[in-house]
Amino acid sequence: MVFYDIFVIHNNNIEYIQMSIAERIIRIKKSIPSNVCLVAVSKTKSYNEIMEAYETGHRVFGENKVQELTKKHEELPKDIQWHFIGHLQSNKVKYIAPFISLLHGVDSLKLLKTINKEAKKNHRTIPCLLQFHIARESTKFGFSLDEFEEMMHSSPLGELKNINLCGVMGMATYTDDENQIAQEFDTLANIFQHLKKTYFKEEDNFKEISMGMSGDYPLAIKKGSSIIRVGSSIFGARNY
Repeated sequence: MVFYDIFVIHNNNIEYIQMSIAERIIRIKKSIPSNVCLVAVSKTKSYNEIMEAYETGHRVFGENKVQELTKKHEELPKDIQWHFIGHLQSNKVKYIAPFISLLHGVDSLKLLKTINKEAKKNHRTIPCLLQFHIARESTKFGFSLDEFEEMMHSSPLGELKNINLCGVMGMATYTDDENQIAQEFDTLANIFQHLKKTYFKEEDNFKEISMGMSGDYPLAIKKGSSIIRVGSSIFGARNY
């Protein structure tokens, strides 16, 4: 069993306590609404660490590297629902298409077409989230709303029968400014509402908003997130 130090404030004093991975994930799941999906971000984490979370009954895990994900899929229990949460290159789709449960970061028509092609080869329909650029950081990926609407007008997505667009995803700026993060979460929630009303009104599956990570997921949930991606608050700092 792996333990990590966390701190709590008690009587104005900082007290450090040890909590295991299992205790952390149970604590988080008890603190969030039942309709919010927790993705335990397990990138760089070991078999034993992931299994400790798995043995609490948790089944949804997220990875951002294709090679690491395929290795873990081979070694770990087959009832795990793997989410790919990183920037996905088109030439890597084929490696995860047979088993992936949800692709979070779909940000181009080229990628959508590739996912559709590989899903068809595997006799699957792959659920996808459309990633939108909501942060002030230029390094983040994602559509702008104008880019997405231009794509919809020029290349209707109804022809892609082996993908299931089920919502949107976005990453806020890495900052301590909670007001800025809140504004960016509002932006993604508004984009979701616009897309739902304009393009996906009849699509019951288009219902997810994926936003919020370890440092800001409570705020994301308040702003309408239905999927949160939490790593360090469960597993501790990333291993390099």
